[in-house]
Amino acid sequence: MKSTDNFKKAIQSHLNKVAEKDSDFAKKMENQDKNIDDCITYILNQVKKSGCNGFADEEIYGMALHYYDEEKVKVGKPIDSTVVVNHKVELTDDEIDQLKKEARDQVINEEKERLKSTPKKRGKKEEKETNVLSLF
Repeated sequence: MKSTDNFKKAIQSHLNKVAEKDSDFAKKMENQDKNIDDCITYILNQVKKSGCNGFADEEIYGMALHYYDEEKVKVGKPIDSTVVVNHKVELTDDEIDQLKKEARDQVINEEKERLKSTPKKRGKKEEKETNVLSLF
């Protein structure tokens, strides 16, 4: 799972929690002109405008709430970026199994490559000449 997907999940989860507690906000989230992808684009453009590289959770969540609260918000152009979320992300069992499989496959492929690149020694082992002294 990409880190930006984790960011989107974190924002969506927060918005859903707010909507559960605030019926007025829940109605705003139902607005057909608003969606999570545009919300993320809006946040990324706001972050870019600020010139800062790190934000508190509350600041980012505030931007998401602002996007849904305001009728007309200039979203901006999509930004191709990666967002790092510093939260513990709960993975599903399927996601864990997939990551384990990918890690196993990577180790197997690396080991195969290592074995291919290791020069193979062929032929007989070189016999060592042994000197045996006769006592008689």
